[in-house]
Amino acid sequence: MRKTLISLLLILPWLASAQDTIPSLSLDQAITYALEHNYSSINAERDILDAQKQKWETIATGLPQINGAVSYQNQLKQPVSQIPAEFFGGEPGTFQEVVFGQAQSMSATATLRQQIFDGSYIVGVQATKTFLEYSKNNKKKTELDVRKAVVEAYGNVLLARESVLISEKNKATLEENLYETKRIYENGLGDEESVDQLQITLSSVDNQLKNARRMEKITLQMLNLVLGLPIETPTVLTENLDNLTQREIDLGLIDTQFNIENNVDYKMADNLNQQRALELKLAKSYALPTLNAFVNYGGNSFSDNFNFLNSGQQWFGSSILGVDLNIPIFSSLKRSASTQRAKIALEKAKTQFTEAQAQIRLQLESAKSDYILAIEQYGTSKENLELAERIEKKNQIKYSEGLATSFELRQAQTQLYTSQQEYLQSMVDVINKKTELENILNQ
Repeated sequence: MRKTLISLLLILPWLASAQDTIPSLSLDQAITYALEHNYSSINAERDILDAQKQKWETIATGLPQINGAVSYQNQLKQPVSQIPAEFFGGEPGTFQEVVFGQAQSMSATATLRQQIFDGSYIVGVQATKTFLEYSKNNKKKTELDVRKAVVEAYGNVLLARESVLISEKNKATLEENLYETKRIYENGLGDEESVDQLQITLSSVDNQLKNARRMEKITLQMLNLVLGLPIETPTVLTENLDNLTQREIDLGLIDTQFNIENNVDYKMADNLNQQRALELKLAKSYALPTLNAFVNYGGNSFSDNFNFLNSGQQWFGSSILGVDLNIPIFSSLKRSASTQRAKIALEKAKTQFTEAQAQIRLQLESAKSDYILAIEQYGTSKENLELAERIEKKNQIKYSEGLATSFELRQAQTQLYTSQQEYLQSMVDVINKKTELENILNQ
């Protein structure tokens, strides 16, 4: 007993800590969490950092560059040269074998290079700014996609849970009806068909309940994946589907003034236009000369043994200052063809930009229509559910009094179950359609 008590005292703090780590999230909290921890969102942030590094990488190519070089040579067998022997007082017509220099040598140089003019460099710096802007817009696009994914996944979990509750309630009602019908049949006051009809309906509802429970688990795992959590995390959702739907009904959103320049798809299409314009400037820049300057300083040392690192070793210095001018003269019309292709690409981008603007405006009108329809269907499905509940209740009473057949009761029950699912789906549609409209409006 004492050991058990000690074990409980050791485990309780761990259990409390584990409970504290279980996330409990409203829809807004889930969106905020996903924007920071979603895998796509994390990589979109890294893309911005990568674009910033690429920008500096491009700028740095036009700044001073210093390179060093060290070379060591050891002539294992030195080359022999023949010199007329008469230079050394020998017989004319004979030659003296001579070895020039020492067997080992080392050289060390440092070179400073500076780009003075290069048209492609100027265009490259401009392009990095455009690419950085594109990366930021892409992150914004990713955030909108993540927000939409969270809303859909969150709504699907609530839908699955409501489906489980409704199916459990329907199953309990059917089991009670089947029990009473069996008793009546066993007492000789009913028919076997009534029992069979209820058994068919119960089996169908039981399958729906099992599927709803599986979907509840799967949808929660999908939500965890979107949030950037381990999929088995027992995330707690604090929202209620009905209350959330009521909160998402906002017809004033339909009349919101639309500024297409705030739309992220518009911005990305504009980025493509700018990129194609810069590619044209780059193609033209290849026809301009490039000018670079350099200066170097180095030293050479010679020896029969490797003693180049000794303090007394003699080194012979040298230095060069120079400029390189490269002038494009004739490329067999290669540069001209490249420029023409860049012009064609720019014209295509302009056409795509015009098309993108029309598509965005069409998406806006379609999203408004879908949102209004979702709200209308929500109201209709709510009324239909109330009617289906009354019809089913009346048929229950009629059936118990022998005024309705089991087939008529099953029809009423099936109609009720369909209305229940349509009502749940209509609530999720309201939430999702509003999110789609807000994404286009950039809200």
